[in-house]
Amino acid sequence: MAQIQQGPAAQPGIITWNIDPAHSNAQFTVRHLMISNVKGEFTRVSGRVLFDPSKPESLSAEATIDVNTINTREPDRDNHLKSPDFFDVAKYPTLTFKSKRAEKEPNGLKVTGDLTIHGVTREVTLDVEGPTPPMKDPWGFTRVGASATTRINRKDFGLVWNQALETGGVLVGDDVRITLDVELMAEQPIAGGKN
Repeated sequence: MAQIQQGPAAQPGIITWNIDPAHSNAQFTVRHLMISNVKGEFTRVSGRVLFDPSKPESLSAEATIDVNTINTREPDRDNHLKSPDFFDVAKYPTLTFKSKRAEKEPNGLKVTGDLTIHGVTREVTLDVEGPTPPMKDPWGFTRVGASATTRINRKDFGLVWNQALETGGVLVGDDVRITLDVELMAEQPIAGGKN
């Protein structure tokens, strides 16, 4: 699991939240044959987020995605995506994101940080809806949720494999839409969560 320095946790109001892998995932959408969208997901997301619920712009986050959990509902395609033509999971088994700054927006946050895919790091900005108000689950743990989206060009990360089509164009689009849905659980009990 990705780790964050614990320095900010000493600040008043800053809470450490762990991503709950059982209730979090990352989805992607890419064009196929230039006529339709293919969607897939990574089902194992882990990491840690530090922020004060009353000041979401205090957010600092690191997340790791297990590339071996890729699922496009087509095993042959999944195996191809894991191969050296694409993610090359033998060399690069994870994708990582490490935030640099967060800015408050009317409906959430803009979180800018370093995204590393296929051993290549580029700065990206996530549009974040949330975090939601804290809620207590039936077992007494405090949780919040958030969704984040961004777009990348896969070639910027060294994912350049493609195949030309007889009619012109290419088999796989370059523009990739990424969506992260995460549920976060407070590392320590906190006051103020709703039942």
